[in-house]
Amino acid sequence: VVETLFMLLTEQGLLHVTAQMLQHLDNVIDIMICSSVVSSLSFLCTIAADRYITIFYALRYHSIMTTQRAVAIIAVVWITSITSSSLFIVYHTDNAVIACLVTFFGVTLVFTAVLYLHMFILAHVHSRRIIALHKSRRQATSMKGAITLTILLGVFIICWGPFFLHLILILICPTNHYCKCYFSHFNLFLILIICNS
Repeated sequence: VVETLFMLLTEQGLLHVTAQMLQHLDNVIDIMICSSVVSSLSFLCTIAADRYITIFYALRYHSIMTTQRAVAIIAVVWITSITSSSLFIVYHTDNAVIACLVTFFGVTLVFTAVLYLHMFILAHVHSRRIIALHKSRRQATSMKGAITLTILLGVFIICWGPFFLHLILILICPTNHYCKCYFSHFNLFLILIICNS
C-alpha cells in the first residue's frame, strides 16, 4: 500500500523524490515484504508447535505456555524476521540469500507436516480406542482429522509453493525463457501468500 501510494503521488507530480530516496524507499518496502514472509512462515511453525503442546501436554499447557513466554516468542520471531530480512535485502544479489529462503521454507514445511501428522496419528489411535471400547462403527473423527490435515498442508503448499518455486527457478534457470515467463507472475505469488495468512 505504501509503495503504491508513493508511486501514484510521484506519477501525478504531487511528490518529488530523488533516485536515492526512491532506492531507500524500495529497500524499506522490500525489507517489510521479506519480514512479512519470514515472520508468516515462522508463526505458522509456532502455531503448529502450540497446537502440538496443547494436545500432547494438555494438563501442563498453561505452565508451559505462559503469557510471558508467548510475548517473548512473538518478539523473537519479529526481531529475527526483521534482522534476517534486512540482511537478505542488503545481500539480495547473492544466491546464498535465495538458498537460505528456500531452505527455510523446506524446514518450515517439514516441521509443520511432521507435527500435524503426529497429532493426526494420535487422534486416529485415540479414535480407534474409543470405537473399540464402545463397540461403535463411527470413524468420522479420523476422517475429519484427515480432511483437516489435508486442507492445512494443502493450502500451505498451494499458497507458499509458487513463491518458493519462483526462488528455486531463479537459482536454477534465471535466463531461461520459460522461467522468465513464470517470473512474470511474481505479484500473484505474493497475493497467494497473503491469502494464506
